[in-house]
Amino acid sequence: MGIIDNINKLFDHRIRLGIMSILMVNDDADFNRLKELLDLTDGNLASHIKALENAEYILVEKSFVGRKPNTRYSATKLGKNEFKKHIEALEKLLKK
Repeated sequence: MGIIDNINKLFDHRIRLGIMSILMVNDDADFNRLKELLDLTDGNLASHIKALENAEYILVEKSFVGRKPNTRYSATKLGKNEFKKHIEALEKLLKK
């Protein structure tokens, strides 16, 4: 097995890496919080969230706070495991 086998192409993009990093240290985060922390436009964030959601790495929960829609995201068990493997592979690569 090669050293880069566990590097996950889905995390190659800095925005998806940022989303997962935030969700690894927080139970969840809403759309506006992610947008603010990563300094992104709505459309840019939405497309990267969709990629992570399609891979089942994040869970999307829609609700209302008062009359306002609220969308919250959290990392799934699969997403956390894949992210950890990705980070470990990067660390091994850096130690070579």
